[in-house]
Amino acid sequence: MAGNVFERVEIKYILTKEQTEALKEKMASHMKLDQYGRSVIQSIYYDTPSYRLIRRSLDKPPFKEKIRLRSYGVPKSETTTVFLELKRKYAGVVYKRRVPLTVQQADAFFQNGAPAGAGQIARELSYFSKIYNPLTPAYNIIVDREAYFEVDGNLRLTIDYNPRYRDYDFSFFKDPEGKPILPDGQTIVEIKVLGAYPLWLVKVLDEIKAVKQSISKVGAAFKITHTIERKQKNV
Repeated sequence: MAGNVFERVEIKYILTKEQTEALKEKMASHMKLDQYGRSVIQSIYYDTPSYRLIRRSLDKPPFKEKIRLRSYGVPKSETTTVFLELKRKYAGVVYKRRVPLTVQQADAFFQNGAPAGAGQIARELSYFSKIYNPLTPAYNIIVDREAYFEVDGNLRLTIDYNPRYRDYDFSFFKDPEGKPILPDGQTIVEIKVLGAYPLWLVKVLDEIKAVKQSISKVGAAFKITHTIERKQKNV
């Protein structure tokens, strides 16, 4: 259970290529790249036909929630394990709960209302899907991620390169390509920690002039697509 329940503060930064390289150089003596190196992560966000969840999130309420299906890499078959995740945020703290399913089981959950396994988290996911029924794929958010861990602490840091999206063709089995969310070369750095930053990290962020940014990748994709739609209607 512990590996499927997360509670932490997540703080994001949008960095230039130069800032990203400086960050990696300066944190090298404190953090190590995890066993996967740079890996492709795909996350299909589900929403109502009116985008109720995304719209609410963009309003920045004290409490918000979302549901997504995450694949680490491109699945090899319908029996490959993916993760069905319920992510909630309240007063700045993120609570993530997830269950491992096969691709086939995940499809059955959304298409037929099949249970997401047994246990408390599975029941929460089923209840969520009933409250927001119908849920359909809204965006596939794809990143090339490097994940780091602090050698002598509980700090986690991820760097997302080439964040992109698809609002069509939601299969995990397709090439993980999409339309860009950020200008070329920019990355999204996310720091995951409970409690205060270590002093060395405070110093590094100050040296590279990193500024906190409130960004949701799926929210950014929603803004891009709906801006395009409005422009097309006005032509």
